[in-house]
Amino acid sequence: MDPRWLMRMSQWARNPPSTKRVIVVFAIIAVALAIGLIEWLGYWPDWATAERIPRRF
Repeated sequence: MDPRWLMRMSQWARNPPSTKRVIVVFAIIAVALAIGLIEWLGYWPDWATAERIPRRF
């Protein structure tokens, strides 16, 4: 493991993030999972789906 990651983990152990920041991170993860679930179930609207544009050389 890279020593930078060990230093970062030790800093997080000494100074953990605030409760508000943890809640924000989990809320963002929950929104992303909800969007993925909606798309997987087929309820995502067609107008919100990105279409790939073919490359032309």
